[in-house]
Amino acid sequence: MKRALGSVAALSLACDEAHAEDWIANIAQYRSDIVYQSIQQMTMVAIAGGLAILVAVPVGIYLSRASHRHAANIVMQTLNVGQAVPKLALLALAMSVLGIGRVPSIFALWVATLLPIALNTYEGLRAVPRPLIEAATGMGMRPMQILWRVELPNALYVIFAGIRTALAITVGTAPLAFLVGGGGLGELIFTGIDLNDFGMLLAGAIPTALLAICTDAIVGQMQTRLVSPGITPKR
Repeated sequence: MKRALGSVAALSLACDEAHAEDWIANIAQYRSDIVYQSIQQMTMVAIAGGLAILVAVPVGIYLSRASHRHAANIVMQTLNVGQAVPKLALLALAMSVLGIGRVPSIFALWVATLLPIALNTYEGLRAVPRPLIEAATGMGMRPMQILWRVELPNALYVIFAGIRTALAITVGTAPLAFLVGGGGLGELIFTGIDLNDFGMLLAGAIPTALLAICTDAIVGQMQTRLVSPGITPKR
């Protein structure tokens, strides 16, 4: 009986290994497509993410000023549209206005990326201890000097957390850009679904997951290196 069970287990393991080898071989045949489409996808992510940082960080800074905080709720609710609307619907709306291609894809990714960065910038600056600002004022610093030398360094950890969240959303959403002619790994994923080809599907899905993990790890390392150890919660 034990021998029989052992034989069945060995046969099952051999079948699993053979099946895994087949999948690996199927995925490997798309390696040139994976490289090309990964570059396409990360180019869109880099452009959308960079534009989002350029827009959302100043917006967060502006709203964190005492004279403008009354408008913060309205602006944040407006930016929340990019999170509330399903990403596929957002891409469809962008396509209806901007046409087919990479432009509507980048625009939709940009809209979806704005809120986490703006919100974390706003909340991070609001969370700076008041005594630090009062001490800087007492030393004769001007408001702009206080912002650059006191507030932003202390809020940087929270701002980076927002950027990490935003880029993770962008990398995960980017494959949908294929549906509006934007390219990216969505071509392998959705074509694999249509053809019921799991090798093609995995050739798009696995690199997408790895790109998201690598992006998060890179931004996390930047966060660790650029943020002062004295204001990093983990330390």
